[in-house]
Amino acid sequence: MKALRVAIAAATVAAWYQPLLAASDPPAGAASCSGCHSTGTTASSISRLYGRDAGDIATAMAKFRDGSLPATVMNRIAKGFTDEESRAIATWLAAQK
Repeated sequence: MKALRVAIAAATVAAWYQPLLAASDPPAGAASCSGCHSTGTTASSISRLYGRDAGDIATAMAKFRDGSLPATVMNRIAKGFTDEESRAIATWLAAQK
């Protein structure tokens, strides 16, 4: 029963926090993503990041940084961010719709 209450509380906080995060200023570095990644619905060979899963974005950034995910430019860009910065950017991007 306690686990259920914790899960409900966590879901409530997440539902309340998501709109606030979407409306917040982007963390350092996040605004530059829109230079290549579309913020709208236009067709592009470069994937849209807004609304994607934060874990997927952070994992991709880590893989670009360590070279396990091939890239033309992202490997160099990703090396400029720490894990914490990448997670903050990923969380903010995921909150955007």
